[in-house]
Order: sequence, then structure tokens, then C-alpha cells
Amino acid sequence: MKFQRSDFPEDFLFGVATSSYQIEGHGFGGAGRTHWDDFAATPGNVVRAEHGAVACDHYHRYEADLDLIKAAGFDCYRFSTSWARVMPDGKTANPEGLDFYDRLTDAMLERGLKPCATLYHWELPSTLADQGGWRNGDIAKWFGDYTETIMGRIGDRMYSVAPINEPWCVAWLSHFLGHHAPGLRDIRATARAMHHVLLAHGTAIQAMRGLGMTNLGAVFNFEWADPADQSPDAAEKAALYDGIYNRWFLGGVFNGAYPDNVLAGLEPHLPKGWQDDFATITTPVDWCGLNYYTRKLIAPAPSDPWPSLTEVEGPLPKTFMDWEIYPEGLYKFLKRTRDDYTGDLPLFVTENGMAAPDTLANGRCDDPDRIDFIDDHIVQVQRAIADGVPVQGYFLWSLLDNYEWALGYEKRFGLVHVDFETLERTPKSSYHALKQALRALT
Repeated sequence: MKFQRSDFPEDFLFGVATSSYQIEGHGFGGAGRTHWDDFAATPGNVVRAEHGAVACDHYHRYEADLDLIKAAGFDCYRFSTSWARVMPDGKTANPEGLDFYDRLTDAMLERGLKPCATLYHWELPSTLADQGGWRNGDIAKWFGDYTETIMGRIGDRMYSVAPINEPWCVAWLSHFLGHHAPGLRDIRATARAMHHVLLAHGTAIQAMRGLGMTNLGAVFNFEWADPADQSPDAAEKAALYDGIYNRWFLGGVFNGAYPDNVLAGLEPHLPKGWQDDFATITTPVDWCGLNYYTRKLIAPAPSDPWPSLTEVEGPLPKTFMDWEIYPEGLYKFLKRTRDDYTGDLPLFVTENGMAAPDTLANGRCDDPDRIDFIDDHIVQVQRAIADGVPVQGYFLWSLLDNYEWALGYEKRFGLVHVDFETLERTPKSSYHALKQALRALT
């Protein structure tokens, strides 16, 4: 790595991130069925119909995995709790699930790791999906009850908590594009999910405040949007993509308003009285998290219904996900988030990383492209800090190769290689490079 810990402020935090369904092994510990299990069981949705029943078996191997985090010199572990593990039917507590997160929390603290929890990383209990899931306005109450149940158990030991990971994926990717569970392609369902996911966020923040908790945040995913050409139409559609992907969620939480260009398409489908929910949605948070991976080039698609836009392949080098590598977008988002939404509120890069076709050879897994990717994005974090943006931490996605949703197990984001037959862990060269950077004495 071209950086080391001493290049950052003394209180700057380095962490690594995972999510429950992607690593734990959802077939263990009395976890209930999720809409991801249903989605994967439907032909054509997931590569080779792969699912998360075993995943990385973090459920049984968490202590060894936490040892890897500690050994690398990370300060924090950003993990998620599974709603369907804590409440298999979405509403009734599962003692085995609560006990697991109790053990996991204590194991982090024993190793000096700060527990940074996410309450929802996409594993909706199937029983709640049966009742409309994110389309149903009652989900905010259901989510508040879940929040009180899990945080009533482990909240006293959390360093930080955010309710929902990447609301765009929960709502748009899953209800408009249909690429993630529940796999819908329905604009009315999308509009309601786009709103209800933020209402659930605010409800959870209020529930945790009621438990006396602090250091609560909001985590969003971002894609920089550039016009595919110099035409006014392309510029308009890039701005609309930006509104849908980035500004809708930030605007709702921090400004109590949705972008006009997005409302033009979604407002007819929003639930009655949606404006009244901003009192809950804007419940103050203590920090904001940014998940950033790539940019998109956007062109008009005039023959399609609203939003009448399409993605165009860009010229930049790409990851194994076929995502353009555009580090400057991270700087631009950190600065714009501060300028337009959060002001002096602390910002964290809560996810950043890349997929690569990582293979083992003679017991080693070399991933120089990932080292370069991290270096190039860290430079942009340092640039933002130099410009006065209050960035206070950086989290890598991900600790382990894992279940990459509809892409199954073939896209590897991990710092640690996982053999999905034997579940053996092998730290990659990027892991060793980060360990050297984070543990450097000078």
C-alpha cells in the first residue's frame, strides 16, 4: 500500500465490512426463511440457483474470522444482524439468534474491535414479504419492533449502528429493476418501497434513541452519474439518474424533501400523506456513511416509459463486476454530501472495494489490482480530508469472499479468499498489504 495509518488523523478509523446473509449460513441457528431464499429458489434469478444456507459458515467460524480482523490491525468490524435470524417470522424473537449476536458482540470486544452494526442488509423474513414487504406502510412499525428486540439485547455494547444498508438496493434495484429479492418490476411498488425504507430508517433511529443509544447513522450507496455525450438530453437523464440513486435518499433524511425530477415520475404512486412522514424520516442522526464503488454513463432511452434512460458502457478500466473504476467519484460524493446535506456531521466511507477473479496458486492468492484500487480510493479520501471534509473512517468491502446475491459465489470481493467447498480461509496479498500499512510504526 502507498499509505499507512500515520498518514491519517489519530482518531481516524479503519474497518472491514460484511453482511449476515452473505456469510453467516442462514440454515443454522433457527433462522427463518427470507425473501432471498424464495428469490434464489425461483429459476433464472441467481447464478446456479445458489443461496445462503451455508455461505461462509461464519455462524460457526466467527471467532477465527474475528481473529483475522484483529490481526490485520483494523479498528472496527461493520457487520449486520439478520431480521429473519432474530425473528424468524418477522415478529417473534428467536433465542438462538439473539444468543448468536450476543456471542459475536462479546467476541469483538474481547479482541478490541469496535462493533459497528447494520440492522438490515436485505434479508426480509418471508412472512413479512407475504404481507407486502416494503410496499406495506406497516413495515416501519415491524422494523421498529425488530430494532428494539435486537438492540435491547446488544445495543449497550455497540460502537455505532445504522438501520438500513443501501436503501436504493432495497427499493429500486429490487422493486423496479427486479435484480434482487423480491424481484419485482413495478413502479407503484417501487415508489412505496422508496418511501417506506426511509420511514423505517427514521422509526428505527427513534427506537434506538428510546433505548438511550448514541452514535447512530444512515448508510447510503452512491454511483456517480455522467452524461454519455454532450447533449442536453443526456445531461437531463444523468441528473435524473443522480436524483433516483443518490439525492432521493440523502434529501429525504437530511433535507426532508425529495428531488423534483424524481417526484415527477414517482409522486402519483406514493402513499397518501407521504409528506407527513418526513417528521420521522428526518430524525437526527450522528453520522452519515457512504458506500461507493463506481460511476455510470447515462443516455436517453426515449422509447421507454419514465425514467426513459439507459446505461452506456464507459471507457475506464473495469472490475470483475464490469464496473468502471472511478476513484474521483468518491471525493466528489464526500464533498457534495458535506456541502449539500450533512454540513459538519462526521462522514464514513462504509463500503469500498472491488471484485476480481481471484484464484489460489501454491497456497497464495495475489490480487494486485485490489491493492491498486484501495490505494487510489484512499488518495481521494485524503484529498477530501485536506479540503476540510469531516471524513472519520474507511471500511473495506469485504472481509471474506461471500455470497454475492444474484451472482452467487463467483464474484470475489474479499480480502480473504474462501474455498466454498472446504470453507478454508486464505488471506490474499491485499490483506497482507493492509496489515502492513495499518500496523506500520512510522
